[in-house]
Amino acid sequence: MSVAETSLTPGDLRHEYNKRLMLVSGRANPGLAAKIADKLGVELGGVTLKTFANSEVYCRFEESVRGADVFIVQPTCGNPDTGLSANDALMELLELVDAAVGGSAHRVIAVSPWYGYSRQDKKSAPREPISARLVARMLEAAGIDRILTMDLHSGQIQGFFQKPCDHMTALFMLTQYFADLRLEDLVVVAPDVGRVKLNKQFATKIGADLAILNKERPAQQLAEISYVIGDVAGKTAVIVDDIIGTAGTLKAAAQAIHSGGAARVYAAATHGNFSGNAWENLDAANLEQVVVTDTIPLPSGAPDYVRVLSCADLLTNSIRQIFTDGSVSEVFGGENQLF
Repeated sequence: MSVAETSLTPGDLRHEYNKRLMLVSGRANPGLAAKIADKLGVELGGVTLKTFANSEVYCRFEESVRGADVFIVQPTCGNPDTGLSANDALMELLELVDAAVGGSAHRVIAVSPWYGYSRQDKKSAPREPISARLVARMLEAAGIDRILTMDLHSGQIQGFFQKPCDHMTALFMLTQYFADLRLEDLVVVAPDVGRVKLNKQFATKIGADLAILNKERPAQQLAEISYVIGDVAGKTAVIVDDIIGTAGTLKAAAQAIHSGGAARVYAAATHGNFSGNAWENLDAANLEQVVVTDTIPLPSGAPDYVRVLSCADLLTNSIRQIFTDGSVSEVFGGENQLF
């Protein structure tokens, strides 16, 4: 919400930098936006958001945005609680950006910790679109000045943007969580070769060994694990990935690790995009815990062993750095390039 100059107190972030900060939320993850607003010490800006009977989405800012730095919190994910699909969330974000630009905002920053369509980042077959690039072009055409996101499926997606792309990571949150558990005989297991660099950093930070799964995808959203490269026998394994979707890969991975003689298996990922028959797959995986962040709101029916860590602090610190023209990389000491 914009704050008039008369309401600012000495030491207030907005007073110190003589700028207006507005934080607004779409309907994709209002809970996360509320946490960020609380940590920033601002109120969420008023916006009217609705879906018409013909399924078109609509937005309107309820106050002036002229001259403000407008941060729009909207991961492009569905939210059953607000009746939003993933495509609705993307369209709602585009409309909010367009409305802010049309209202003469100074800067418009999309805060999209979950970047939808990120798994469609290349052509895997002839005549396929590169949808992650298309989304970047749409956001820039709408008028964003920069985007703030977290743990992209591949780091190269940053190159789809002509505008600045601030790439955050949940690596430190997740490693700290497992360090606090004080588990013994740990081995971190990469679900495929594409995740090896991430898992190697994860293993280094918690002092664990590293193993790799040999994974193939005979079809979309279908994973086959043939064997484990490395020693997992008698150990506590942690499978680390960026996204959990239908949990098909996680189920196959956990079963392969159990077959390799692991004593216990945990899983960790930044984005809990639980969809389809995810809960059934997780139950069949026989996992001790599944740890994710709140980049995506947790769907109903989640098992008790699913733990959610909030990324609000990370995003708040990053927003503060962007607003004050500081260094976003300092939030991670420059260690946010994981791929």
